[in-house]
Amino acid sequence: MSYKNTFIKVSEDCPVVTAEIPLAKNGKKPAHLIQFELLTENPYHFDHEELIWEVYIRQKEIPQNVLESEGEEMKAHLFSKGHPCLRASALIKRYGFGAHYNEAGKIALFGLGSEEYEQFLKQKNVKVLAGMRTKKV
Repeated sequence: MSYKNTFIKVSEDCPVVTAEIPLAKNGKKPAHLIQFELLTENPYHFDHEELIWEVYIRQKEIPQNVLESEGEEMKAHLFSKGHPCLRASALIKRYGFGAHYNEAGKIALFGLGSEEYEQFLKQKNVKVLAGMRTKKV
């Protein structure tokens, strides 16, 4: 599943008022930190599926030679089940980032409190969705 011309705004119960950069804990990078790095270093490069695949590769530290020989089977297995969209990411729920999906479904991040973030909320040609809440109401 991928959005197009959509902005995912920060969850209503996000605890920050301006975006915070996530940090690694115990020397291991969580998925949301890898998402952050990929999307800030390569804005509008990854669509949803490409992002999931790249995060998986990096989290599992899969060597290039294994990807070359078993990559297609690994990818088929990974996508044989559903994956949550960025509305459920800690970047949206906890760290104060909004995600913009362009016409092609490619994603970029914009921090809460930035001018770009505010502009996406006002655009008429962009659908705005809220990030998922952390707590039930």
